[in-house]
Amino acid sequence: MFLNEIPEPLLFNPLKHHLGFIRDFTEYHSQHSVSSKAVFLKILRQIGSSVMDIYSGSLQCSEIYDEIIQLLKQNNTLDREDFIRWAGGKAVDFKSVQLSDTSQWVIKFYNHETRWVHIFPARMSPHSLRIKANTLKSAILYQVFVGRDFISEEGLNVARAIGNLSPVKDVFEANAITGMIEILRS
Repeated sequence: MFLNEIPEPLLFNPLKHHLGFIRDFTEYHSQHSVSSKAVFLKILRQIGSSVMDIYSGSLQCSEIYDEIIQLLKQNNTLDREDFIRWAGGKAVDFKSVQLSDTSQWVIKFYNHETRWVHIFPARMSPHSLRIKANTLKSAILYQVFVGRDFISEEGLNVARAIGNLSPVKDVFEANAITGMIEILRS
């Protein structure tokens, strides 16, 4: 779904790592009826199930791609083998780079034929926030399928049920989700 807009050799999941993209995705699907919940849920599964960092700065996805590609060119690492020598080829190997807005990004080798430069925001980077995957999924589901201004536990649980997520268990979990909903709305 997203890869056709991302230049090779980059691998990036904007639904997992770019707040502007997530907002646009959510707004689009909340304004247009979802033709297939199954397809929508399959797309949401791309978010995964762990904790992640979301870039919240002003750079558009295309600007991030351009800056990373330019950085790779400057380091003579656009070739796969040159990139592996520079960044390393093991799962624990990575490079950290800074973009024009001071955000920090991780660049890692990903073993794929055409998309071998995996990029994502660095942990605790400027212009980023850290969140659990199910919190993000819940906020997206709420906005798309419930979307009421007043957020209730009942509404959160309706949204979570659509995504086959367990009901909200405690106030802290609910607060994280409502906080993410407010971030998506702003």
